[in-house]
Amino acid sequence: MLGAIAGDIIGSTYEGRPIKTTDFPLFAPHSVFTDDTVLTVAVAEAVLEDGNYESRLRSYARRYPNAGYGNSFHRWMLEDDAAPYNSWGNGSAMRVSGIGFAYDDEAEVLAEAKRSAEVTHNHVEGVKGAQATALAIFLARTTHDKEKIKAEITTRFDYDLNRSLDDIRPLYEFDVSCQGSVPESIIAFLESDNVEDAIRKAVSLGGDTDTMACIAGGIAQAHYGSIPAGIVEEAMARLPKGFVSVIKRFNDRFGL
Repeated sequence: MLGAIAGDIIGSTYEGRPIKTTDFPLFAPHSVFTDDTVLTVAVAEAVLEDGNYESRLRSYARRYPNAGYGNSFHRWMLEDDAAPYNSWGNGSAMRVSGIGFAYDDEAEVLAEAKRSAEVTHNHVEGVKGAQATALAIFLARTTHDKEKIKAEITTRFDYDLNRSLDDIRPLYEFDVSCQGSVPESIIAFLESDNVEDAIRKAVSLGGDTDTMACIAGGIAQAHYGSIPAGIVEEAMARLPKGFVSVIKRFNDRFGL
């Protein structure tokens, strides 16, 4: 889960000011956690506690109301009884990493990813993006086989993972849809050599940088098994104590 959070913080610097290179400073004074981290921690706490994704998402978002939520989510979080709003945005995928780490059965991972998405993102593409991300994390940590991950995600979700980053990068633009950002984030992981490299490659596409680096970073952590100490230290130093507590509880529970 911390790989996803680190990706969010690193990617936040380049949100709205795209770069097309992997050569950039990882952290800057204005590198901050965004809604990706807030909601990732919310989902993780739901996994640890009672599985009530809707309640945790609202509670955390209200505590951090200025973290950068989309307009539809912002309206949803303010209304106690708001219904899902049929979103296909990548918000469902950015927050799901804890589910991929927590469950040891593929069917359960897919079911929980769907549940976590549907409280807001009940569009078929919104659910698909969450499930693809969670399944990629599950497969990364259980098989450590990139070819199997690529084949499973391609077959199950009809994502085109045969493109290269060099082909995607020149014309790629900001895209908040699951279908236009989750496959590209997974490709960033597939072409990576380590967690840092996955995050750098996701950012280098110049799209929705914090979310794409969040997705790629979560999968990379699951695959490579460790995050450089310097990245962990820098990321944790930028988080509220409550977030750090949830992360530590989650890591202890699931052996991360």
